[in-house]
Amino acid sequence: MFKMVYELSMLATEAQQAIWLRTIRLSAGGSAAGREAELMVTEKLAAAQQAFSSLAAGSSPIAIVRAYRSKVRLNVRRLSRR
Repeated sequence: MFKMVYELSMLATEAQQAIWLRTIRLSAGGSAAGREAELMVTEKLAAAQQAFSSLAAGSSPIAIVRAYRSKVRLNVRRLSRR
């Protein structure tokens, strides 16, 4: 149980970082903001589809949360570089 609480807490923290960085990118406007908005939507749809498929295949909830965390961390790294 503690592992799941930890993973969900970290996901919430990392997601907040991604939201903050994306908000900055989107508020700047321009073509970069448009690309970021499009990427955000396609990534969210793909992540949700993957999570649903994993759940249907019998993956554990903690594995699904860890997969989401991995994607969020990649976005935080990508958005922090620019």
